[in-house]
Amino acid sequence: MHRPRKPPHHFQIPSPVFVVHYPPPSPTQTHFPYKFAPLSPSLSPITETITQSPSPSPPWSLLSLSISISKFNMLAEDKSKPIVIREVWSSNLDSEFDLIRDLIDDYPFISMDTEFPGVVYRPRPTSNPHHQRSSSHHHNPRPSDLYRLLKSNVDALNLIQVGLTLSDSAGNLPDLGTGNRYIWEFNFSDFDVDRDAHAPDSIELLRRQGIDFERNRRDGVDSARFAELMMSSGLVCNESVSWVTFHSAYDFGYLMKILTRSLLPTRLDRFLEVLRVLFGSKVYDVKYLMRFCKSLYGGLDRVAETLEVDRVVGKCHQAGSDSLLTWHAFKRMREIYFVDDGPEKHAGVLYGLEVYWNY
Repeated sequence: MHRPRKPPHHFQIPSPVFVVHYPPPSPTQTHFPYKFAPLSPSLSPITETITQSPSPSPPWSLLSLSISISKFNMLAEDKSKPIVIREVWSSNLDSEFDLIRDLIDDYPFISMDTEFPGVVYRPRPTSNPHHQRSSSHHHNPRPSDLYRLLKSNVDALNLIQVGLTLSDSAGNLPDLGTGNRYIWEFNFSDFDVDRDAHAPDSIELLRRQGIDFERNRRDGVDSARFAELMMSSGLVCNESVSWVTFHSAYDFGYLMKILTRSLLPTRLDRFLEVLRVLFGSKVYDVKYLMRFCKSLYGGLDRVAETLEVDRVVGKCHQAGSDSLLTWHAFKRMREIYFVDDGPEKHAGVLYGLEVYWNY
């Protein structure tokens, strides 16, 4: 996705229009005390778009032997079973969630990415250039300030895509008993490019990468129905699953907005509390993990290039493809940088919102 840069110290945040109150749980809804939209009508059968990755090139390089060996093993597996992006629209939403519901116990590692229409609220520029330079060098914005900026944007904008890659502990993707392996890309109908707020440069970037906004609006998934099915899928409110992401505060913000059918909480601590309820404690943000990995820096594609991880299907800034690349990057980082001391101690921290979930 086209992600906002880490903002400086000053912000221009709109005043809140209203405060969201979370209702107490009902006797029949004790596990998660939020209201959701009613069921939508039954949806039509499954359709599927298959994208086969090109044959990868041999892993001859000057990087370390450990990287080359693990890369060779991954590429050999990719040759035998191409990866299929299962495009999800309103017509096949229910049947795809049926598959995910059946798979989640055996594939409890979930790599996730989203695409959204950029940011429309940005840090307030300072009128004093000297102060701006000194501020950028000596002052880091607090997590609470970054969260206020995130909340303003997520509350104002609509989600475009969600990509999910499911894997088991050995790194295998589900094959559904076929000769392919599968990942998922959900296309949402909520965003209307002609009427809704967006950042024009972000929309142009997504168009160039192949996102068809007109088709999304016509055939895409309604977020209320998506939320209803996701809540019963085993993806959320499940302590057995792990989430793998890259620079994911905005990603989780949009999912939280959809799942709770409300604006984001006013305070960061409340956001993290709801996040913990929905997604559990085993959340890994690769961007945050990079702090403990020598020589890794930059965005997802740069990190993947450094690790010699190929994008084996799809394009950048497409949620399904980015979720898979995030998973492969995390898997390689775990093999190289966390051999003796796993990444578990760094779980539960989102890049930019470095507040631990101490519960």
